[in-house]
Amino acid sequence: MWQQEINVQGPYDFERVLDRMSLDPLVSMDKAALRLSLPFEGADKQAVHITFTGSRTEPTFKIEGQSDQQAATRFVQRVLQLERGLHDIHEHFKGSTLKTIFEEHAGTPLVLEPSPYSCLLKSVIHQQLNMSFAATLTERFVKTFGEQVDNVWFYPDPEIVAAIPIERLRDMQFSQRKAEYLIGIGERLSSGEMNLTALSEKEDEEVIKELVKIRGIGPWTAQSVLLFGFGRMDIFLPADIGIQNALKKHFQLDEKPALDEMEKWQQDWRPYSSYASLYLWRSIETGK
Repeated sequence: MWQQEINVQGPYDFERVLDRMSLDPLVSMDKAALRLSLPFEGADKQAVHITFTGSRTEPTFKIEGQSDQQAATRFVQRVLQLERGLHDIHEHFKGSTLKTIFEEHAGTPLVLEPSPYSCLLKSVIHQQLNMSFAATLTERFVKTFGEQVDNVWFYPDPEIVAAIPIERLRDMQFSQRKAEYLIGIGERLSSGEMNLTALSEKEDEEVIKELVKIRGIGPWTAQSVLLFGFGRMDIFLPADIGIQNALKKHFQLDEKPALDEMEKWQQDWRPYSSYASLYLWRSIETGK
């Protein structure tokens, strides 16, 4: 097993990373040891282990894996957003309408899903469900059809998803339509009709335009893929109920904000609207 240490510009609060990731029952972690394991698909499927060894102001990480050291390290840097520091982002929001929220959650990075593919499937499963049941349904899906390697879970390959009988998903409490959406995505990916790697090279609006052509994928899901799959920095989800509730609370409104209000506020948050989305979610998830 190889080991590598990475130093990152602070602030970076790994405890808050683990706290948010613990909302997903599929994530393998040891909170007390500040250790996280991620599913990495290189030459083969393996777990990559990350241990936080520094402080919030001087963050350092020990990364361990079985093979593909360079690729696995790049993977960890992408998922945990170790490639870019948070200093400039927090400086940007110091003078914004979200100043108090950013002060409260300082050092919280935008952590991505292990792959755009897993992000897409997870986003479709989570559509129009409360967070608790969405997590349960996703866990049920992955543990039934996916694969566990070294205590981390991999989403089922597109070929496997394409071949799932609708009745099996219905028995797992998927709606008829959502079952059809998932199987359809598996068919598109396994046939080559949809290529997420090629899609990741396109501009935000083009990605949304291409994704919403697919049955079962609307603007919210497409934006979620841009945010948590591709790691785009200027994505805001005005239709998200959690964000609407967070804005209502933050601005002390009598009702949820209108779309034109949110669009006006967003101009103050660009080019880091993705972090506005993240910190608004955190304000609701933590009650702070």
